[in-house]
Amino acid sequence: MRGTDQSFGSDTGMTAAYGWEGRELVDKDGERVGVVAALYGHGESQIPAWAAVRTGLFGMRETFVPITSAQPSGDRVRVPFAKEQITDAPRIDPDGELTLEQEAALYSHYGIDYPSMRPEDAPPAAEAAGTAPATTGHGEQGARGPASDEAMTRSEEEMHVGTARRERGRVRLRKYVVTEEIRQRVPVEREEARIEREPITEENVDAAMAGPEISTGEHEVVLEEEVPVVEKRVVPKERVRLEKETRTDEEEISEQVRKEQIEAEGKLDR
Repeated sequence: MRGTDQSFGSDTGMTAAYGWEGRELVDKDGERVGVVAALYGHGESQIPAWAAVRTGLFGMRETFVPITSAQPSGDRVRVPFAKEQITDAPRIDPDGELTLEQEAALYSHYGIDYPSMRPEDAPPAAEAAGTAPATTGHGEQGARGPASDEAMTRSEEEMHVGTARRERGRVRLRKYVVTEEIRQRVPVEREEARIEREPITEENVDAAMAGPEISTGEHEVVLEEEVPVVEKRVVPKERVRLEKETRTDEEEISEQVRKEQIEAEGKLDR
């Protein structure tokens, strides 16, 4: 019954839960948990007791949540449990039914006692232990489902494909110093001394006779040369940076999805 705020805490009122399939389920704080995929009844009464809720990024996982204390809130269904407790519930693939062991594990996880049952409906092992787990009278089976009215609901898995970002790798710029030897030929000049002799002529006779006739003496000439000189200075050459660009490729994925089929048995009147 959409749009009501009635609390469904009893089995009688829970018959209205048949319209909850496909609605969003939120936790006690109103945070979205997932979408109700199917309802599972407790015992032969087929009164809805569990909701199979599709959770996860693409709704590919199903988590069982007790709904006996749930209540509609607008177009959503609110349960008195935290989202973390719901997502941490035991993962169960009921294949249409919940066994006693599976239902017991779920009740224990949510801190809920088994619903009370008539003594004649309880299995002998449960009576000896003082508990009354749900039973359907068809072996060890706790909850039958999905619960529905006169019609059967056919469901199938839909694959929703998206993308998620992850780190592909890291690239960094690192600067370090290397030493390189450079060889270069440099022309250099040097002065050398050599002796020149010239005969006495009329042009230089006066200079030749200017000194004493016989004497001793010295004459010194300074010789110079060039040597290579190296000067180093730091000169900026270029700027280097990292740039990112996005390329689009296509990848093929393959996944299996399940779907239910409904067939009629027996004689049909058309």
